[in-house]
Amino acid sequence: MSIWSRINDALSALAAGEGLSAIFDRLRGSKMASPERSVGFTIAVIALGAKMAKADGQVTRNEVLAFRSLFAIAPEEEANAARVFNLARQDVAGFDAYARKIADMFSDEGRETLIDLLEGLFTIAMADGQYHPNEDAFLEEVSRIFGLGEPCFRSLRARFVEGAPRDPYDVLGVPAGSALDAVRAAWKQAVRDSHPDRLIARGVPPEAVELAGRRMIDINAAWEEINGKRAA
Repeated sequence: MSIWSRINDALSALAAGEGLSAIFDRLRGSKMASPERSVGFTIAVIALGAKMAKADGQVTRNEVLAFRSLFAIAPEEEANAARVFNLARQDVAGFDAYARKIADMFSDEGRETLIDLLEGLFTIAMADGQYHPNEDAFLEEVSRIFGLGEPCFRSLRARFVEGAPRDPYDVLGVPAGSALDAVRAAWKQAVRDSHPDRLIARGVPPEAVELAGRRMIDINAAWEEINGKRAA
């Protein structure tokens, strides 16, 4: 069964009047099997992406196509993706309510899953080649609700938005000026956390694991920059 069929089943189980928040509540917790984590992750990205679509004032009928930059959506599955998108866009609940539910859903999974999710949102935000100030405010608030911290948000923005200030220490999640051994340890841990198998175990759908490739490039570049300056 494809992930989109599972998503359709989850949507079909919604009672009359229930919104996507009900799915987040049902999928909460560490006992989720890998397919359920993938369903939760995918719905979370699409739902918050739909809310973000309003942030730049450019909502269009074809906006769901932006998710092609993150998920491999076969033509016959577009209706299921669009259904999630439209449910979120029409829901009166604000994006902050969604973000809190999603943070709670993955509360037992560790912050790495929430970072994966925010990476997905940055990918969607940049799908049109532009980064709107309202998208920046949206993503910063989602990051805050997720409890990821300002350095993590700055790191993601620097990696995805051309011209944004970039600090290699932020990329590796260590304070500026940390001992080289600490930086090296953080780099090695980041490499391990970015392995495709770990992403899949955290619930990132196989179609979206290409996020790891970009992250690995950024992680290695940050280590090389710091190490190179120390060696000079």
